[in-house]
Amino acid sequence: MLLRKPKLRIETERLTLRLPLHSDFRDWLSLRAESRDFLVPWEPTWLPEHLTRKAFANRVYWAGRASAGGTALPLFLIRREDAAFVGAITLDNIRRGPAQGGTLGYWVGGKFARQGYMREAIKAVVHHAFSTLDLSRVEAACLPENLASRGCLEKCGFKYEGVAQSYLQINGRWRNHVLFAILRGDRRGRSAAG
Repeated sequence: MLLRKPKLRIETERLTLRLPLHSDFRDWLSLRAESRDFLVPWEPTWLPEHLTRKAFANRVYWAGRASAGGTALPLFLIRREDAAFVGAITLDNIRRGPAQGGTLGYWVGGKFARQGYMREAIKAVVHHAFSTLDLSRVEAACLPENLASRGCLEKCGFKYEGVAQSYLQINGRWRNHVLFAILRGDRRGRSAAG
């Protein structure tokens, strides 16, 4: 008899964080399309097929494999009060062995910005990373001018670590990024997420 691994769900005050499902396509498409102008300045260039059902199906397939393989934790943010799709957060590049770390990436739909949803999600994922996945370090990076993202990371206990030159291609250009990290046993000062 084959035992199935229980589906991962992380609950916060207002959100359920879970792996994406094929049935999420319409909600994802709607939020990404209506938030395009809000998101494009901060993301890699959207390919012509970015909003297609096939691209979304590939995303869902990758999320399941990455989660099962322990290399990433790609989660959708669902508001419990009305099941609204709010955005996504991914703990990616999970490294084991002596590193025990991962890299956080996230986005929120424009109409849900500045309402504390992402702060809630980041704190929950960091807690899960430290308490369940036994990671020691979670990193994140954002564009220097993305003050909302920087503020969110700092409110979640992330500490500034420096600048990475030409770190990622964003909106078609190599861009510098500000680097942040939070440590499970952070001796650099108090951490709100540990």
